[in-house]
This record gives sequence, C-alpha cells and structure tokens, in this order.
Amino acid sequence: MEKGAIAKILQEIALLLELRGENSFKSRAYYNAARTVELLGEEKVRTLVVEDKLQEVKGIGSALNEKLRELILTGSLKYYEELKASIPAGLRDILKVPGLGPRKVKMLYDTLGIAALAELEYACKENRLINLKGFGAKTQDNILRGIEYLRRFQGQYYYSFARQIAAGLLEKIKAYPALGEVSTAGSIRRCREIVKDIDLVASAAEPGKLTEYFAGLPQVAEVIALGETKAAVRLQEGINADLRVVQTEQFPYALHHFTGSKEHNTALRHRAKTMGMKINEYGIFRGEEPIVCQSEEAFFQVLNLSYIPPELRENYGEIEAAEKGALPLLVEERDIKGIFHIHTAYSDGENTLEDVVKFCREAGYEYVGISDHSQSAYYAGGLKEDDLKRQLKEIEVLKERYPDVAIFSGVESDIRADGSLDYPDELLQQLDFVIASIHSGFKMSGDKMTERLVKALSHPQVTMLGHPTGRLLLGREGYPFDLEKVLQTALEHNVIIELNASPARLDLDWRHLKSAKELGLLVSINPDAHRLEEFADTYLGVAIARKGWLEKKDVFNTRSRQEVEAYFQSRKGN
Repeated sequence: MEKGAIAKILQEIALLLELRGENSFKSRAYYNAARTVELLGEEKVRTLVVEDKLQEVKGIGSALNEKLRELILTGSLKYYEELKASIPAGLRDILKVPGLGPRKVKMLYDTLGIAALAELEYACKENRLINLKGFGAKTQDNILRGIEYLRRFQGQYYYSFARQIAAGLLEKIKAYPALGEVSTAGSIRRCREIVKDIDLVASAAEPGKLTEYFAGLPQVAEVIALGETKAAVRLQEGINADLRVVQTEQFPYALHHFTGSKEHNTALRHRAKTMGMKINEYGIFRGEEPIVCQSEEAFFQVLNLSYIPPELRENYGEIEAAEKGALPLLVEERDIKGIFHIHTAYSDGENTLEDVVKFCREAGYEYVGISDHSQSAYYAGGLKEDDLKRQLKEIEVLKERYPDVAIFSGVESDIRADGSLDYPDELLQQLDFVIASIHSGFKMSGDKMTERLVKALSHPQVTMLGHPTGRLLLGREGYPFDLEKVLQTALEHNVIIELNASPARLDLDWRHLKSAKELGLLVSINPDAHRLEEFADTYLGVAIARKGWLEKKDVFNTRSRQEVEAYFQSRKGN
C-alpha cells in the first residue's frame, strides 16, 4: 500500500472518530500519524514496520503502531472497517460540504437525523436549520450553495494529485518487459488545473497482455472495463485511469489524439482536411495511403506546423502561432533561480527561518524571499510590528552566516477593505519586497473590490500581487473584480503578478497569464510554502506558466541573484 493511501485511511479514521464524538486527543493522534507517514515516506515507514521500530517515531504509540503494522503488512485494517460500518456512509459525503466540520455534521445527525446529502438539502429547503443552535439562516444558505458547488465539481481532482498518481502508474507500467513506449496523455499531459481522470497511452506488440498487466496492478481497486486495446480502472485513491495500447508505429498518432483537447483536435482535423488529408488516433492518411511519422514532431511537420508543446493544445491560438513559427519558447523548471512567498514559524509555517535558508542553499537556489503573514492575519499568526522587526534582525544575522544565498526580507501584507496595507510606510520601506494579498472581505461588489485592488497596487511599496483572484480550486470561486483594469494598474506601477503555485490555487489562471504576458507584465512563480516539502510546488507553477504561454523572460524568479537585487534597489529609487 502506497503512503498516500495509508495517510488517507489515517485521516479518515480521525474524521470518523470526530463524528462519533470521541476524545479529541484520539482523533488528533491519527491526523498526526497521517502527516508522519507523508513526511517519512513509504519505504521508510515500511522499513520501520519490518524492523519493529515504528514506535520509536515521535507520536506513534503502541496502539497506533499495531494498527499501522496491520495496515502496511496486510493492506487492510479491521479497526478502520469496523469504524466505517458504525457510522452512516452518508455522513462522510456531508463532510465534503464546505464549512461543515465533524462537530456540526454530528449535531445534524443527532438532532435532525440527517445522514445523507439529499436529506441535508431537503432540510435546508424546509428551513429546519434556521433555529438549530450554531447554524441559522445564513449558514443554511451557505450549506445549500456548498451542496450545489460540491455536485458541480464531483469526481474532479487537483492536477498535483492526479500527476503524482499518474507518475506511480507510469513507473509500474515501465516495468512491463514487453513495453514499447508509454506516456501520460489527456488533461494531465496538458497540465490542466483540474483533472477528472488519468489517461495513459502505450505501445506493445501484444496489447491485450499489457492491458491485463495494467488491470492487475496493486493500485487498482476495481476493473471497470478490460479489452484488447483498452483498460479502464478505478484506483485505490478513487480516481479513474484509462490505458490505451496501440502498435508501435501508431504510438505518435495515438499520443497526440489522446493528449489534445476536443477543440484542438477538431481544429487540426479541419486543417488536415483542407490539405487533402485525414487524421485519427491511428495515423495521418492521404486518401487510403498512410503517412509515416516516427514522432509527434514529425506529425506536426506533415501539417506544416511547428511542434506544439502538449500544454498549449487547447485551440487557444497555438495552431495559428505554429503556422507562423511564432510559438513561445516556454519556461522550464531549470530556469527557476530562486523562490518567493515563503512562510516560516514566525507566522503559520512549520520551519524556522534558518531551516528555510539552509534548505534553499542545499537545493541550489540563488535566493529566497521570506514573506510571513502580516498582523491582520491574526488567525495565521500574523506578525505584529515588533515581530517583523525581530525577523529583520535575524535575517541580517543569517545573511552573514550564509553569504552564498541571498535572503530577501518581505511580508505578505493583507490588503485591508479600504485598499490600505497592514503596516506603516516607514516599516514597509525597510523590506526588500512586499506581496499584497486579499485574505478577507471576499463578498464586496466587483466595483468595490476593483477599487480596493487598484489602491493597493498604487502603493509605492507593493512589489507583487499575491494570488490575484483569491480562488480556491474545487472550493471557492475567485472574488469579483475587473481583472483587465487591475492588470493595467499593475503594469503602470511596475507590480509583479504572482502565479501562486499552491495546488489548491494555481492563481493567476493560465488563461489570464497569456493576457498578462501580452501586456508585458512580469510574473513570479511562488510556492506559498508553509513547510519545506511545499517548495516543490514551484514546479507545478512552472507547468501552469507553460500552459499560460510564459517564457523565461516573462518570469521574475528566473533572474539571477544580481538581477533581482538590482531590481529591488531600483524599486526603492537607489
């Protein structure tokens, strides 16, 4: 069993215990154990289990040790199955409604007998929650909106989650001895921010044997369909995966066909038709005569097009650009020289400032920009003025200790309701950079929100606009505002736009990144990291940046240490 599945079961146990009203320390122990499994990694945990040393890990007591041993060695856990059986399955569906935690779900069950999503919706429509303690009319309305939102996005997953699961599948498929080639396809290969399922394309001399091998992988929970050239399965993590298998000579065509969006493929078929050809997943044909292509590059050449990177295959202008030889030279992971938007233990991050600096140094970054929450974000341990001054002093000490990595002082300043920032100007002036972000007051009118953002971006100390639309993928729409006006204001005031690379944000959206590029705006790909392992989210951001047509020159943190230092100095008028 993989670490993701183990951690998910431990998290579910914690939730189920909360639904039963068990002692909070008990459920917290399972939440902590889930995090421990994620941090230690699958192989490390298995080794500790085999050597019977798991209890030596902080937070793993004897009871948890026994349960983890059973889960890891057998692939199942009797305690978990019994716990699930003791609680109506519908309560777990209700837990997915935004704003409903275990305590409120338990109250709904205990007081109104609500044990299914449909029952909850009916109760809301009958106004049965209005006089219920801890709820009320506003909460009831929010629950109805949450149910609608949940149904709208049911069966969808973060790109980061799907990409990770797909990588594990590819690794297993590559172990198949008679494999020709294999690749992800579909929305994962196009780097869509939300993914419904995993598409894989492979080649083999005997396709049926490969589909059988795939259907028998340990990651598979259920085989939905199994044929000679296709296998459709549901994985242990809940997401579906499809494998298409073709002959070796058909692989380039199949890979292109199952990668492109419907709109992209339709446009290419139309182009081929005007050139006297037809294309499908099996080849390119002039009449009945196949045109041989050894690769996707050759496929595009036949259509008199430059190679179109997978991320761009959305019929979003890429075919016209490829015809003119005007496609961008997309930014790459290796272009990233440093990172900004890092939270430390000063606010709501897990790691000390020095731990962050040491990690960046060892990772080969030339610089790191520290930006803890400002004082208005009290819920996230936002820094009071004295805390920020204390952090500035520590940064100066660390600069002496680690001269080979530049440490830039910054803050993620809340944009208040009136568009002002969170600290006095004289304190902000002491920082190298300021990320201005909205964390509250999302329900303003579009006009008011636009005014708020424009005022903030006009502040001379603001360097970057953080997660510009405020969206949370699969959880919350962005707030309403005039994006075109805000981007134009950012350009006028030389403000960098953030591409927040947190898997739940990926904000600014790739569609708008193309507009930002056309305006001439700089974009910074920032992980919004709260722990060391989240620094890697930067590379999810690179994938989205590529999808948004960004080149190296468009991305601020592809610049060298010296260039960034000079940029910050120029902003201060030095």
